[in-house]
This record gives sequence, structure tokens and C-alpha cells, in this order.
Amino acid sequence: MKLNLSNTVTDFLKSNAEKKYTAREIAKWVFETYPDECSAKQKRSEATKNPLDSDAALLQQIIREISAQRPRLQKNNGNIKTTEGRPRKYYYTEQSDADEVEEIEEKSAVTQAIPLEHSLYPMLIEYLNTEHGLHAKRIDEKRSTNNRGPKGNEWLYPDLAALEDLASEWSGKVTECAKQYGDKKAKLWSFEVKRLINISNVRSTFFQAVSNSSWANFGYLVAAELEERAKKELRMLSSLHGIGFILLDTETPSESQVMIPARERHDLDWESINRLTEANKDFSDYIDEISDFCLTGKTKKQDWD
Repeated sequence: MKLNLSNTVTDFLKSNAEKKYTAREIAKWVFETYPDECSAKQKRSEATKNPLDSDAALLQQIIREISAQRPRLQKNNGNIKTTEGRPRKYYYTEQSDADEVEEIEEKSAVTQAIPLEHSLYPMLIEYLNTEHGLHAKRIDEKRSTNNRGPKGNEWLYPDLAALEDLASEWSGKVTECAKQYGDKKAKLWSFEVKRLINISNVRSTFFQAVSNSSWANFGYLVAAELEERAKKELRMLSSLHGIGFILLDTETPSESQVMIPARERHDLDWESINRLTEANKDFSDYIDEISDFCLTGKTKKQDWD
């Protein structure tokens, strides 16, 4: 009997609704659940140029076929969705895109595979420091003195702000020369963090990042999970507005990906920086630490998260 892989994968995902699986995990289930069909597939391959002469070769072939059938799977069943990242994950859900975002924002970390947003900040800080050499600081919008309503400050302050030390590997002579010349020794970065971005919230989260990072040299939107259909919209918006995107790996932060590099703004918006500094203690501390760096040419580890 020949296995209909498309129907088999669909049935598997539907019977395990809301759970996410890689193509390898699905293929392994197929291999273990349908041994006779898999054995017949191996036998048919003996007459081809690339016979599946081992279980490992068969498993890899099933993985390739699942990946190749992804567009058809999603076209035939709108409830099947996939995530971006390494590796891509497949899942079945009957929730709307908006309901999916609402549920993941409301449920606790105990019932969700994706950690709560505040749990993502240390992971992002670790990644930015180890992989990009950035010194990052948490900016808590709740520490603002201005009153703009329950969600007003969400469109003013980034979740994290960072400093890039351009002179960290310069010799003392070059550092001193740059200081005398008056050239910049640092660049400022801004990060807006979300747990999930899908087709429902991609535009609102993107423009929140645009609003929150207008002051910085580089602005990034960061998410622990990106639904595959939102990627095209994200790339289009980024090409227009210059905001980059980082897909955060919550299991191994060092494996996070800069999927879309940010476009540099060469001039800082000092008017916006002044506004944020006057209204928020965390941002004021951030500016103090940048000033200290500009004077000394050094960053103090205890001043950064």
C-alpha cells in the first residue's frame, strides 16, 4: 500500500492540534506508525538512481517530501500553519490569527511553549552581548512619569536599548585621535520584543517598533516565534521603514537569527532622546551610562543588564 503523505501529515497535525512539530519529528512518527508502507517505499526505490538503502536515508527522504509539500498542505487546509526559523515547525489550529495572539499573550508560561515576554529580555540581552558585543539595558515603560493612559507609553519606549562600542578593538592612539577629532565612538540600538508575530499583528507590532526606535541608529523588532505567512509582510515593511527583525531562539539564545538587518540612521534624534530621558528613569540611566562611556571610553559591566 502506498502512503498518501499529505493526508497522513494533515491527520497527524489535526489529531495533535496546537502542538508544534518539526518535519523530522513528523517523519519519525510516520516511520514508526507505518512500517509496512515505509518498507514498500524503500523497495520501490531500489530501481532508482538513489535507492533508500538504510532507515536513515528513508527518514531523510520523508523529511524532504514533507518540506516540499508544505505549500500544498497549507493551501488544502487553512488551519495548518508553519513557523519561521531553524527548524521550521508545523501545527494545526482552529483559532483565528487574532485569537492566537490574544491567547499567547494571556496564558501563563506554564501552559505555553513560548516564555512570557519579560522572560525573553535576559535571553535577548545574552544574545546581543555574546554575538554582537552590545551592552543592553531594560527600559521599563512603567517607570515613566508622564501619564498617557494604560497603553500610551507602549508606543514611546523600547523594551531594550543598547550601546555598541565602536572603539573596543582600537588601539589607545587611535581612540585618542578619534576623541580629539570629535568622531563618534558608539552607536545606539533599540529593541521591541514580542512573543509571537503572525499575520494578525505583524503591522501593529512593526509600527510600534518604528515609533519606539525613531531616536536610535538601529531599530529592531524581536520575536520568539514568527508565523510563516507574516514574513513577506515583515520584509516589505522593513524595506520601507528600515526596522530590522531578529528571531529569538528561546532554547539556545546564541542561535538566534538576524533575519532582516536594520537600516542605519546616521543621525540620532536628540529631541526624542531628550523627551524620553526626562520622562523615564531607566532611559535617563541609559543616557548617563552613554555619557560616561563617551568621557572614559570604557563601559562598566555593573551599569548594564
